[in-house]
Amino acid sequence: QVQLVESGGGLVQAGGSLRLSCAASGRTFSSYVMGWFRQAPGKEREFIGAITWSGGIKYYADSMKGRFTISRDKAKNTVYLQMNSLQPEDTAAYYCAAVQSIYIRRNGYEYQYWGQGTQVTVSS
Repeated sequence: QVQLVESGGGLVQAGGSLRLSCAASGRTFSSYVMGWFRQAPGKEREFIGAITWSGGIKYYADSMKGRFTISRDKAKNTVYLQMNSLQPEDTAAYYCAAVQSIYIRRNGYEYQYWGQGTQVTVSS
């Protein structure tokens, strides 16, 4: 059974940084794409970016480029989301997700597995 467990969220001041982790287990993820999403209260889920597990190819939503960086550690079966220059509008629940695909997927409904989410709150 696939499990995705996010961690690293918390309260940070505007301008600060956080690194979120997503520990994956339950199968070999070599043919998977790992995505990061976020959802703020009252807003739709938003795609941040994704990475192919095998080749490490990355794709970011235009609005996320520059401040957010996705990486993965194959040995630890973990995907990371580095977030810099955080602003109050970045406050949201952040989720990692996985889909068996050789191509980057941007739509949440295409993802098969989801973590429980980790809350990020940015104070002004």
